[in-house]
Amino acid sequence: MMYQLGWATLPGLRGLSVSEFRATPTNTPDNDRGVAIEFASEAEREAFLREIEAAFAARRFTNSADAFDTVKAWVIERAAKKL
Repeated sequence: MMYQLGWATLPGLRGLSVSEFRATPTNTPDNDRGVAIEFASEAEREAFLREIEAAFAARRFTNSADAFDTVKAWVIERAAKKL
């Protein structure tokens, strides 16, 4: 099933952080303004959400565009490794 990935970008003392990742089922993925990824099961989706939360927990960004592009690149790279 295809999911649209979303997250919160929040300000902090050392820069912007990204967290609260979520994956919402979609029939119309939007890779221009977001990130869509396919999961074979709910267990795979939940494992991915735990992995991405851990990967970005300590990372900080100077602006929201950098945060968005970095998350999108990370997701695309992980999706390519699944194939």
